[in-house]
Amino acid sequence: MTFLSDQGRDAIILKRIITFEHFPAIGAPSSVGQVYLGPFYYYLVAPFLGLFNFDPVGPAVGVALFSIAGIIASYFAVKKEISSAVAIFFLAILTFSATLTEYSRFSWNPNLLPYFNFFTLYFFYTLLEKPTIRKGVIFGALLGFSIQLHYLGSLLIVPITLFLIWTLVNFRSFNKYLKSIVSAFFSFILALSPLIIFDLRHDFLNSRQFYKLFTEGGLSSGSSYPTRIIETVHGLIRHGFQLSTTPLISIVILLTILTVGILVFRKTKSQFILLHVLNILLYIFGFALLGGERLAHYYGPVVMSFYFLCASSIILIKKSYLQIILASSFITCYIVMNIPKMYYLFEKGNNQILEAKNIALSITKYIKKQPIQTVALPSIESDGHYRYFLEIDGYKLLPQDSPDQPEELYVICQKICNPTGDGQWQIAAFTNKFLDTQWNVENVTIFKFIHKKIQI
Repeated sequence: MTFLSDQGRDAIILKRIITFEHFPAIGAPSSVGQVYLGPFYYYLVAPFLGLFNFDPVGPAVGVALFSIAGIIASYFAVKKEISSAVAIFFLAILTFSATLTEYSRFSWNPNLLPYFNFFTLYFFYTLLEKPTIRKGVIFGALLGFSIQLHYLGSLLIVPITLFLIWTLVNFRSFNKYLKSIVSAFFSFILALSPLIIFDLRHDFLNSRQFYKLFTEGGLSSGSSYPTRIIETVHGLIRHGFQLSTTPLISIVILLTILTVGILVFRKTKSQFILLHVLNILLYIFGFALLGGERLAHYYGPVVMSFYFLCASSIILIKKSYLQIILASSFITCYIVMNIPKMYYLFEKGNNQILEAKNIALSITKYIKKQPIQTVALPSIESDGHYRYFLEIDGYKLLPQDSPDQPEELYVICQKICNPTGDGQWQIAAFTNKFLDTQWNVENVTIFKFIHKKIQI
């Protein structure tokens, strides 16, 4: 399983929650635009760290269990609203998805977003079908939690708003939905309250950064908007099917799937189908406002909608034996494309937890004065996974952004480096640097610096 700096940083926060040291009111900053996420994920998986006696595998087990529960619940939701055949087909697609499987194997806030987004849409749909206060509360909470898991979850607001307006105008029954809409609104505000309070206390920092992210093309690749739409579609097909093809073929595939979704809607009159078509379409145009690489976790808000429309295609076939042939053929090809991407089935793991633990243990042998500070080089690296094991062993570390002088500074070099004259701010700010010792462990080199005594 993956246990790198982000997972180490999160593990420190989870440890402080379950030991009642600190209860965070905000989540981690995203890698793009410094948009802060909410703390919901921390509180969701923190109990698993305690259950596993502070072993970092605990939160990963929690994510795996929530993912399994999400897949099973998705099956029953589709079975109830569409049909058993579509639900079984959908379940098979989810089960063999290399993307979903990979992101169920380690602890990270975006990993659960596909399931939260799917059930946000599901409860929104059931609210429209038969509005109740209970459904409104669940829907509002799920939408708020989705946005806390990743800021791209906020793009879900667009299809939901348009669909709601269309429903109210088309059926002219606002009073019928009033109580459920009001309950959903307050539930949403409550679920999102940590981010709202953070913004109110920090001059709307998050809102301003979020606005700039989309209006100024965060992660900008310098490409035009139409080009980014093509890149976004290509990324969805690549990560959704594990299919390496041309952008043009990707566009044809997506248009075919969306067309199938519309045909299924026309046949079944199920607004649940139409809602997922709208979700994919609007997400493509919304995500295309951002430039940069199309990583798999960025498609969390739509990947299950994508799979759901694929599964619903068998509705267009009347004879059951032909449905079985189509579904079996699709799943066979799908497995052939996805299984090779599941590298963990064929390769020996590198045990990143043990590696981080060994590096931290090697540092403890040299600690003589505290507090200490750790720095990872090159600067694109970070050291949260090492700091976690040092903290649970009781060593006093200064926060990474602390301007205070540590007694000892440990520089962890992932590559060949010369930290003595490095311009990294914590190294540069360490007064009267003296290289006390250095050593190698787990393919990294660690340098210990102390303050050189100045004789007067």
